[in-house]
This record gives sequence, C-alpha cells and structure tokens, in this order.
Amino acid sequence: MFVVSLTYKVPDEIVDFHRPGHMAWLKEAFDAGIFLASGRRVPATGGVLLSKVDRATLDASLAKDPFYSNGVAEFEIIEFTATSVADGYENLLDN
Repeated sequence: MFVVSLTYKVPDEIVDFHRPGHMAWLKEAFDAGIFLASGRRVPATGGVLLSKVDRATLDASLAKDPFYSNGVAEFEIIEFTATSVADGYENLLDN
C-alpha cells in the first residue's frame, strides 16, 4: 500500500489555478480504482492520497496529475504493509 504526500511548492494562486485540473484527474483516478482515499493536509500545505495499486500503476497515474506535470507540488511516496486494521477495513490488509 502507498501513502502519497503532496507538498505545495508554489504560491496559493498557482495551486488554485491548477486545482480544477487536479480534481478532474483525481476523479478519473478514483474511477479507475487507483486511490482509496484523498484529502487536504491541515493546514492546507498539500494533500494526501492512499493507494493499493502496484507501484508502476501508481507512478503512471501520478505523472498525469497537473500538480505533478506543472511543478505545483512535491510528491513523497511511502510504501507500507498493512498488517492490522480496524473492523470494516479488512480490504486494506496486504495478503
């Protein structure tokens, strides 16, 4: 499983300019089953994505994100193995 942490590296007005494209890309990625969850960081310095696809699929999808292709954010990808989860989240376990 992967946690993708985005950190904005440009002023807010540039982030806001690219946000509609990022949101459209994000919807397509959710529809394709790439991501399990997403959201803004608090405070709003970037975002976080949760994915359970393989690394090559994740990398290919991230490359299409306008935040990536336009240099709006840095992307840190953290891979981990889910070994324990709360009831109802068993689909997150790595087998």
